[in-house]
Amino acid sequence: MSFRDAIPLFLASLLVALGATPAHAQDAQICFDTADRVTEGETVTDAEKQKGHEACLRALSDTASIVQKYHLQEADFDIMGNRPKP
Repeated sequence: MSFRDAIPLFLASLLVALGATPAHAQDAQICFDTADRVTEGETVTDAEKQKGHEACLRALSDTASIVQKYHLQEADFDIMGNRPKP
């Protein structure tokens, strides 16, 4: 493979690396705090809900603990208001 052939592969790799938002240590806390505010009946803007939802998703992808995944999913259901029906 020549250098010229590797350019598209390099650009695609760079796009994927820069497009992915990394998980932060405070994502789980943002997720839980937003869920608490929603369940306590506080007024939460759509932008705050979106920020909390995105933090939940990043924290979900960052943890390997099934118990923590369960709690993060429950918090995300509270934020988004789309709890699955049994």
